[in-house]
Amino acid sequence: MIFKSLCRHAGIGANSYLVETPDARVVLDSGMHPENEGMDATPRFDLLKPGEITATIITHSHLDHVGTLPVLMASQPQSRIYLTPEAADLSCAMLHNSVNVMQSKRMELGITEYPLFTHEDIEKIEDQNFELKGIERPFDLDPAGHLRATFHDAGHILGSVGVTLETAEKRLLYTGDVNFEDATIQKGALLPEGHVDALVIETTRGDHQRRPDYTRASEEAELAKAISNVLARKGSVLIPVFAMGKTQEVMAMIHRFKKERLIPSHTPVYIGGLSTKMTLIYDRHSSTSRRKLGGFRILSDMEIQGGNNRDRRKKTPIPLVNGAIYALSSGMMTENTVSNLFARTGILENKRHGLFFVGYADPASPGGKIRAAAQGDLVVLDRKHGAVPLNCEVRVFDFSGHATRDTLLEYILKVAPKKAFLVHGDEPAVEWFRKQLAEKLPDTEVIVPQPGEEYEI
Repeated sequence: MIFKSLCRHAGIGANSYLVETPDARVVLDSGMHPENEGMDATPRFDLLKPGEITATIITHSHLDHVGTLPVLMASQPQSRIYLTPEAADLSCAMLHNSVNVMQSKRMELGITEYPLFTHEDIEKIEDQNFELKGIERPFDLDPAGHLRATFHDAGHILGSVGVTLETAEKRLLYTGDVNFEDATIQKGALLPEGHVDALVIETTRGDHQRRPDYTRASEEAELAKAISNVLARKGSVLIPVFAMGKTQEVMAMIHRFKKERLIPSHTPVYIGGLSTKMTLIYDRHSSTSRRKLGGFRILSDMEIQGGNNRDRRKKTPIPLVNGAIYALSSGMMTENTVSNLFARTGILENKRHGLFFVGYADPASPGGKIRAAAQGDLVVLDRKHGAVPLNCEVRVFDFSGHATRDTLLEYILKVAPKKAFLVHGDEPAVEWFRKQLAEKLPDTEVIVPQPGEEYEI
């Protein structure tokens, strides 16, 4: 068994890996780099020969894991694509949205190679290549059954999985993005803890330690208190969210806050755009997926403004009013998104309002710039417009969908792999794991896979 990274760079980016056996060649994920453009945002698919891939596995539907799937399929049309039913629905919605974004960038930025694929390409692979599989149900990846795969719930977002690949002699486990802790809707991961020959594991949060007194319950209580304080001073709350996963978690928290009277039950809550489409998919799988709050449907069980219109073809602007909660994408407040617009045209400059972050924001993004700024600073949120003074309350809450470094390390120690491949992490994160494993698991070979290099399992 051979493992090879198809990423352009070691670290966080366009995730994609190749596993080779004498009987099969399997691609694990097909991501798009969130910070690069054009072909620079794609994995090294040039390392693959046309038509050589037996199977493709998609662990979940975030853009950095599924965003170039149609690009891969253009040279590998014979490959079956294995993913969960939930990931299939979310992935198609994400990819169709990506086409629209690329078409806009072609016009605005002059990137002539965009779009990298079309809506028709997505529909074709969904119809001809998708194979939907449930968790903990082994399936064959080659006709002879020499390479088998099993999905395990990764606890990251709806439909996310880790995957075990097994031959008669070797066993490899790829975690994908993983979270071992229960959230509001999402239950924590259930990955196998038996010994493996190779473990390919994310290291996203390896560069920092969670504060010792943290609990999910206390963090939710602090968010409820912060929202209540803003509403009491007749302000509104903007919560920048990723459309998939974070939006639905925040909605479930707000639902509980209202039921327990931690915030006024009549408080208007707004979502919109891609968040609405993703929430519809979450609601569709509310009774069929492994989750908390089974059967709870956000758009029908909550009074959501902008999310439950009867005629979804009508697009009306979301109004900025006092005393409301706005959970708007994007989570990093990138230019030309609703959260950026709201911050720039009313939230940021008004001291009554609150801007509360519940996830990661790249330091170079508008969200990252706000988090680094002090009260009164001028912040540029959109290069086409002037700077805006930061006068509103800004808070950062820890509701990450990624496992902490301590729980990841604990898992590696339980599995005790012969080889540990550290992926999906910046250099400081990877180095922390490398040092910890050198001390605590000296018999394990620790590898940071370099793009294009082959590693024998």
